[in-house]
Amino acid sequence: MDARQERLGLLFAGLCALNASFVPAVAKLTTGEADALFVAAGTTGFAAALAAVVLALRGELGLLVRPDLGPRLALLGALGTGLAFFCFFQGARRTSAIEATFCLQIEPAYSLLLSWLALGHRPTLRRVAATGVVLLGIALVVGARGLHASAGVAFLLATPLAWQVSHLLVLRGLPGVSPPALTGARYVFGGLLLLVLWLVQGFPVGMAAATPSLGRLVAILALQGTVLSYCGTLLWYQAIGRLDLSRATAIVVPSVPVLSLGATYLLVGEVPTALQWLGLCLTAGGVLAYVTAPHALAAGPSPERSPTPQPSVAPRL
Repeated sequence: MDARQERLGLLFAGLCALNASFVPAVAKLTTGEADALFVAAGTTGFAAALAAVVLALRGELGLLVRPDLGPRLALLGALGTGLAFFCFFQGARRTSAIEATFCLQIEPAYSLLLSWLALGHRPTLRRVAATGVVLLGIALVVGARGLHASAGVAFLLATPLAWQVSHLLVLRGLPGVSPPALTGARYVFGGLLLLVLWLVQGFPVGMAAATPSLGRLVAILALQGTVLSYCGTLLWYQAIGRLDLSRATAIVVPSVPVLSLGATYLLVGEVPTALQWLGLCLTAGGVLAYVTAPHALAAGPSPERSPTPQPSVAPRL
């Protein structure tokens, strides 16, 4: 790889981390102004519209309805975006932006467990220890205020599990499908699912009295869907297309919690406690140790096994 491509990869990785750092704060802002299901459906709807345009321009829109791919792509969208968005925005409404940021860092624990159970990859001692440090950091962050919003924490902790199950579906059932097609399917099918759920629930909007206007809220949802969600995902793919996956992950994933603290202060005025600062150090250090550890080894000589899923980053929302 030439130096120019490497510099571009580093630039995209940095932009990806910066973009992802605003996701929890903007989610807290929007769910504080309107019903969480409306926010989830609206955000995904804007992302889905952009995704459909991109797929059409690439000539891949027909993949979504191919008999051999359509059902699996629909399941991918239902899990990786529909369920994940539902849980994330429900959790963001019930917790602080800081808690939302750190609850999502539990994903290495799910990756460790699922890759062992589903792919036969024995966890290394370093990854087990790193996961333990991450869990301790999360416990300090969400426990700093006495688990006052346990339902919200539960929703947030479920979000990365939906991502990881969707990763397994890609590894096992959708080999060879291009990243833009997978991303488009996630947003289009996930958006349709959330739209149906929103309509079934009586299309609640639930705008708070302090919300200036519906037009302003819709504009923020458009930003949340197109820039923070869809474009954030594209930045991630641009980064890993120019850097190796481990290096890109090591740059982006540990950076997000740190940068998010600045974004949450700017947008919603949240300031972490001393205990949460300690949790930040533990979580970021644990995630960094996890993503830079050697890959886990398969339980037996199975060359057909897929690589261990890597932890997702916030842009995959």
